[in-house]
Amino acid sequence: MTYVVTENCIKCKYTDCVEVCPVDCFYEGENFLVINPDECIDCGVCEPECPAEAIKPDTEPGLEDWLKLNADLSVSWPNITRKRDAPPDAKEWDGKPGKLPLLSQEPGEGD
Repeated sequence: MTYVVTENCIKCKYTDCVEVCPVDCFYEGENFLVINPDECIDCGVCEPECPAEAIKPDTEPGLEDWLKLNADLSVSWPNITRKRDAPPDAKEWDGKPGKLPLLSQEPGEGD
């Protein structure tokens, strides 16, 4: 099992989760975070830290595409281990459905 960042992170990109990760397995895109499934130790401490409830265990049904996306993007995006301020409009995007087309493939800043 691993944890997976899902659609609700898009354009919200809260970073509360990265600060608690004991193995630093989060990677940053321009408007999304991902977890490297090969580095995740399945501890689960990140899941309750996400204000957008965008982190799920990969055992939940229907997350196969998100698991693949996390795995693919984590190899090309920079590592992030420090909490930063969320985007100014994060609350407006939190909970909005259909955000996948808005996912930027561009890397973020990382640490």
